[in-house]
Amino acid sequence: MFPALTQIGRRRALQGSAAAFVAFGLLLWWLLPLGESSPDGKVVFSTGTRTGVYQLYGQLLEEALDKDMPRLDVDLRPSEGSLENVQRVATGQADFTIAAADAVEKYKDAGGRGADLLRGCARLYDDYVHVVVPRKSSVRSIAELRGLRVAVGQPGSGVRLIADHVLGAAGIDPKKDIRPVSAGIADATDMLKAGEIDAFFWSGGLPTTAVSDLSDSFDIQLVPIEADLVAKLHKPGTGSSYYRSALMPADAYHRAQDGIAVPTVAVANLLVTRAGTDATLTEGVTRTVINSRDRIGEEVHAAQRVDLRTAIYTDPLDLHGGAQRYYRSVKP
Repeated sequence: MFPALTQIGRRRALQGSAAAFVAFGLLLWWLLPLGESSPDGKVVFSTGTRTGVYQLYGQLLEEALDKDMPRLDVDLRPSEGSLENVQRVATGQADFTIAAADAVEKYKDAGGRGADLLRGCARLYDDYVHVVVPRKSSVRSIAELRGLRVAVGQPGSGVRLIADHVLGAAGIDPKKDIRPVSAGIADATDMLKAGEIDAFFWSGGLPTTAVSDLSDSFDIQLVPIEADLVAKLHKPGTGSSYYRSALMPADAYHRAQDGIAVPTVAVANLLVTRAGTDATLTEGVTRTVINSRDRIGEEVHAAQRVDLRTAIYTDPLDLHGGAQRYYRSVKP
């Protein structure tokens, strides 16, 4: 009788051990949803200017990816902005990037190399167009920039693209009717303080640290871009169908706005990759982008706008298959 009881005890012990092992496996799967299929290797992420929102967003996303996919090596590469970012991904120089929808549209319309390979992962947040002048300036509209020294962004930047569109809508030839200066946000703030330029364009998330810092040390104001000007941006053939009227919130830049919202133009930013990017990798990156919204949003307030309900709308790009797989997995 006693040997039989001993065998039963052993069987129960083995069953208990097996159950514990299964429970541990389930816990491990829950903690590491990608399990052994978690991607490794190196990916290149093209960001933006060193003092812009794209660069800071990229740094914070890299930290989030390091936690979610620790075997993945992320190489952040600064750029001049959206146009260069799109070109890099389309031609295989980068695997992922952030780019404004108007820059994607321009690259596709121009038949840029590899344009047909571009795919979207997520709609992120909107960029807002800033036109910044000293507070003492008499400029109160875009048309009044005529003849002035205006920093319009670096060649290859999304700022240059949108500045050309906005100036053109106001009847200003950006090459002839102003004194254009090829300078981005990294240099334009100091140039404005030094009196070397009269105004500068910037397109970025709210608030942009460089503009906030400038407003703390130098009196500035934001030039409004009224709705009638935005309507002109949407005329056929302008290549600017992704611009919309928006209000820069009154608290975006306290010192510069005196508690008043400023009419402007906004354009959506997209997380962009290429058709051939690994589906599991793309699914994981998309998951991290959505799940890290609040964490990144603590430092990049614009990231708080990332919304699972609207993230799938990556027009003018089709969704990458890996991103589709992610959205299907979280669909209610």
